Amino acid sequence: MQNTTYLISQLRKSNVGKEVNKRMYEFSAIPRDFNSLFRELAFCILTAGTSAELGIKTINYLGDTLFTGNEAEIQKKLKEVYRFHTVRSKYIFQARENFKKLNINDSNIREELVKNIKGLGMKEASHFLRNIGFNNYAIVDFHIVDFLVKNKMIEKPKTITPKKYLEIEQILSKLAKKTNTNLGELDLYLWYLETGKVLK
Repeated sequence: MQNTTYLISQLRKSNVGKEVNKRMYEFSAIPRDFNSLFRELAFCILTAGTSAELGIKTINYLGDTLFTGNEAEIQKKLKEVYRFHTVRSKYIFQARENFKKLNINDSNIREELVKNIKGLGMKEASHFLRNIGFNNYAIVDFHIVDFLVKNKMIEKPKTITPKKYLEIEQILSKLAKKTNTNLGELDLYLWYLETGKVLK
Protein backbone atom coordinates (compact mmCIF):
# COMPACT_ATOMS: atom_id res chain seq x y z
CA MET A 1 0.00 0.00 0.00
CA GLN A 2 2.91 2.32 0.74
CA ASN A 3 4.12 2.22 -2.87
CA THR A 4 0.59 2.89 -4.13
CA THR A 5 0.26 5.84 -1.77
CA TYR A 6 3.49 7.30 -3.15
CA LEU A 7 2.46 6.75 -6.79
CA ILE A 8 -0.87 8.48 -6.28
CA SER A 9 0.79 11.38 -4.44
CA GLN A 10 3.06 11.87 -7.48
CA LEU A 11 0.17 11.61 -9.94
CA ARG A 12 -1.79 14.25 -8.03
CA LYS A 13 0.99 16.75 -8.76
CA SER A 14 1.10 15.89 -12.47
CA ASN A 15 -1.10 16.51 -15.52
CA VAL A 16 -2.95 13.32 -14.55
CA GLY A 17 -4.02 15.08 -11.35
CA LYS A 18 -5.35 17.99 -13.41
CA GLU A 19 -7.29 15.57 -15.60
CA VAL A 20 -8.73 13.79 -12.55
CA ASN A 21 -9.79 17.14 -11.05
CA LYS A 22 -11.42 18.08 -14.35
CA ARG A 23 -13.36 14.79 -14.44
CA MET A 24 -14.48 15.19 -10.85
CA TYR A 25 -15.72 18.70 -11.60
CA GLU A 26 -17.65 17.40 -14.62
CA PHE A 27 -19.29 14.72 -12.46
CA SER A 28 -20.34 17.27 -9.83
CA ALA A 29 -21.71 19.61 -12.52
CA ILE A 30 -24.15 17.05 -14.00
CA PRO A 31 -27.62 18.66 -13.90
CA ARG A 32 -30.12 16.85 -11.70
CA ASP A 33 -32.93 16.83 -14.26
CA PHE A 34 -34.35 13.45 -15.35
CA ASN A 35 -32.82 13.37 -18.83
CA SER A 36 -29.29 14.14 -17.63
CA LEU A 37 -29.45 11.54 -14.85
CA PHE A 38 -31.10 8.89 -17.00
CA ARG A 39 -28.51 9.35 -19.73
CA GLU A 40 -25.79 8.54 -17.19
CA LEU A 41 -27.78 5.59 -15.89
CA ALA A 42 -28.17 4.16 -19.41
CA PHE A 43 -24.47 4.74 -20.05
CA CYS A 44 -23.62 2.59 -17.02
CA ILE A 45 -26.03 -0.15 -18.16
CA LEU A 46 -24.25 -0.13 -21.54
CA THR A 47 -20.72 -0.27 -20.11
CA ALA A 48 -21.39 -3.42 -18.05
CA GLY A 49 -19.23 -6.19 -19.48
CA THR A 50 -17.94 -3.93 -22.26
CA SER A 51 -15.95 -0.69 -21.94
CA ALA A 52 -16.39 2.97 -21.11
CA GLU A 53 -15.32 3.86 -24.66
CA LEU A 54 -18.07 1.73 -26.18
CA GLY A 55 -20.57 3.07 -23.66
CA ILE A 56 -19.77 6.67 -24.63
CA LYS A 57 -19.99 5.87 -28.35
CA THR A 58 -23.29 4.00 -27.95
CA ILE A 59 -25.03 6.52 -25.72
CA ASN A 60 -24.13 9.28 -28.16
CA TYR A 61 -25.40 7.19 -31.07
CA LEU A 62 -28.75 6.54 -29.36
CA GLY A 63 -29.47 10.26 -29.12
CA ASP A 64 -33.08 11.14 -28.36
CA THR A 65 -34.20 7.54 -28.98
CA LEU A 66 -32.98 6.93 -25.42
CA PHE A 67 -35.80 9.14 -24.10
CA THR A 68 -38.54 8.73 -26.71
CA GLY A 69 -38.10 5.29 -28.27
CA ASN A 70 -40.00 2.15 -27.37
CA GLU A 71 -38.06 -1.06 -26.69
CA ALA A 72 -38.02 -2.10 -30.36
CA GLU A 73 -36.80 1.31 -31.49
CA ILE A 74 -34.04 1.33 -28.89
CA GLN A 75 -33.00 -2.19 -29.91
CA LYS A 76 -32.94 -1.30 -33.62
CA LYS A 77 -30.65 1.65 -32.92
CA LEU A 78 -28.43 -0.34 -30.55
CA LYS A 79 -28.06 -3.20 -33.03
CA GLU A 80 -26.18 -0.90 -35.41
CA VAL A 81 -23.30 -0.30 -32.98
CA TYR A 82 -23.64 -2.61 -29.97
CA ARG A 83 -23.35 -6.36 -29.46
CA PHE A 84 -25.78 -6.95 -26.56
CA HIS A 85 -28.63 -5.04 -28.18
CA THR A 86 -31.51 -7.37 -27.22
CA VAL A 87 -31.10 -7.57 -23.45
CA ARG A 88 -29.73 -4.04 -22.98
CA SER A 89 -32.56 -2.43 -24.96
CA LYS A 90 -34.98 -4.17 -22.58
CA TYR A 91 -33.03 -2.99 -19.52
CA ILE A 92 -32.89 0.60 -20.76
CA PHE A 93 -36.58 0.73 -21.70
CA GLN A 94 -37.67 -0.69 -18.32
CA ALA A 95 -35.22 1.54 -16.44
CA ARG A 96 -36.72 4.67 -17.97
CA GLU A 97 -39.92 4.16 -15.97
CA ASN A 98 -38.45 2.51 -12.88
CA PHE A 99 -35.86 5.24 -12.38
CA LYS A 100 -38.63 7.85 -12.08
CA LYS A 101 -39.84 6.13 -8.90
CA LEU A 102 -36.49 6.45 -7.09
CA ASN A 103 -35.24 9.30 -4.91
CA ILE A 104 -31.65 9.97 -5.92
CA ASN A 105 -30.95 11.43 -2.46
CA ASP A 106 -32.15 8.35 -0.59
CA SER A 107 -29.48 7.23 1.88
CA ASN A 108 -29.82 3.69 0.49
CA ILE A 109 -29.84 4.77 -3.16
CA ARG A 110 -27.23 2.23 -4.29
CA GLU A 111 -29.23 -0.65 -2.85
CA GLU A 112 -32.43 0.79 -4.36
CA LEU A 113 -30.80 1.02 -7.78
CA VAL A 114 -29.58 -2.59 -7.63
CA LYS A 115 -33.01 -3.76 -6.46
CA ASN A 116 -35.13 -1.79 -8.95
CA ILE A 117 -33.04 -1.32 -12.10
CA LYS A 118 -32.34 -4.49 -14.08
CA GLY A 119 -28.86 -4.46 -15.57
CA LEU A 120 -27.30 -2.68 -12.59
CA GLY A 121 -25.24 -4.56 -10.04
CA MET A 122 -23.18 -3.02 -7.25
CA LYS A 123 -20.42 -1.97 -9.63
CA GLU A 124 -22.69 -0.32 -12.20
CA ALA A 125 -24.80 1.40 -9.54
CA SER A 126 -21.62 2.76 -7.93
CA HIS A 127 -20.32 3.86 -11.34
CA PHE A 128 -23.55 5.75 -11.99
CA LEU A 129 -23.51 7.46 -8.60
CA ARG A 130 -19.87 8.52 -8.98
CA ASN A 131 -20.63 9.91 -12.44
CA ILE A 132 -23.36 12.18 -11.04
CA GLY A 133 -21.25 13.55 -8.21
CA PHE A 134 -21.52 11.05 -5.32
CA ASN A 135 -17.93 10.41 -4.26
CA ASN A 136 -18.33 7.84 -1.48
CA TYR A 137 -18.85 4.69 -3.57
CA ALA A 138 -16.12 2.42 -4.93
CA ILE A 139 -16.31 1.04 -8.47
CA VAL A 140 -14.94 -2.47 -8.04
CA ASP A 141 -14.28 -3.61 -11.61
CA PHE A 142 -11.69 -6.11 -12.84
CA HIS A 143 -9.05 -3.38 -13.36
CA ILE A 144 -9.34 -2.35 -9.72
CA VAL A 145 -9.38 -5.97 -8.50
CA ASP A 146 -6.27 -6.77 -10.59
CA PHE A 147 -4.49 -3.74 -9.17
CA LEU A 148 -5.31 -4.71 -5.58
CA VAL A 149 -4.25 -8.32 -6.19
CA LYS A 150 -0.94 -7.29 -7.80
CA ASN A 151 -0.21 -5.01 -4.86
CA LYS A 152 -1.10 -7.76 -2.36
CA MET A 153 -3.99 -5.83 -0.83
CA ILE A 154 -6.47 -8.64 -1.49
CA GLU A 155 -6.50 -12.22 -2.72
CA LYS A 156 -8.18 -12.68 -6.08
CA PRO A 157 -11.85 -13.50 -5.39
CA LYS A 158 -13.57 -16.28 -7.32
CA THR A 159 -16.71 -14.16 -7.53
CA ILE A 160 -17.63 -10.74 -6.20
CA THR A 161 -20.74 -11.15 -4.10
CA PRO A 162 -22.37 -8.04 -2.55
CA LYS A 163 -20.64 -8.97 0.73
CA LYS A 164 -17.23 -9.28 -0.98
CA TYR A 165 -17.88 -6.02 -2.83
CA LEU A 166 -18.37 -4.18 0.46
CA GLU A 167 -15.23 -5.79 1.91
CA ILE A 168 -13.16 -4.54 -1.03
CA GLU A 169 -14.82 -1.14 -0.77
CA GLN A 170 -13.62 -0.93 2.84
CA ILE A 171 -10.04 -1.64 1.73
CA LEU A 172 -10.32 1.06 -0.91
CA SER A 173 -11.75 3.46 1.70
CA LYS A 174 -8.62 2.97 3.80
CA LEU A 175 -6.43 3.60 0.75
CA ALA A 176 -8.46 6.74 -0.08
CA LYS A 177 -7.87 8.02 3.45
CA LYS A 178 -4.12 7.39 3.17
CA THR A 179 -3.92 9.17 -0.19
CA ASN A 180 -6.17 12.06 0.91
CA THR A 181 -8.65 11.35 -1.88
CA ASN A 182 -12.29 10.30 -1.97
CA LEU A 183 -13.38 6.99 -3.51
CA GLY A 184 -14.41 8.67 -6.75
CA GLU A 185 -10.99 10.26 -7.24
CA LEU A 186 -9.17 7.13 -6.12
CA ASP A 187 -10.94 5.08 -8.77
CA LEU A 188 -9.69 7.41 -11.51
CA TYR A 189 -6.10 7.22 -10.24
CA LEU A 190 -6.14 3.43 -9.91
CA TRP A 191 -7.75 3.13 -13.35
CA TYR A 192 -4.97 5.30 -14.75
CA LEU A 193 -2.29 3.16 -13.08
CA GLU A 194 -3.83 0.05 -14.68
CA THR A 195 -4.80 1.39 -18.11
CA GLY A 196 -2.98 4.68 -18.68
CA LYS A 197 -6.34 6.44 -19.19
CA VAL A 198 -8.59 8.77 -17.24
CA LEU A 199 -12.14 8.01 -18.38
CA LYS A 200 -15.63 8.23 -16.95
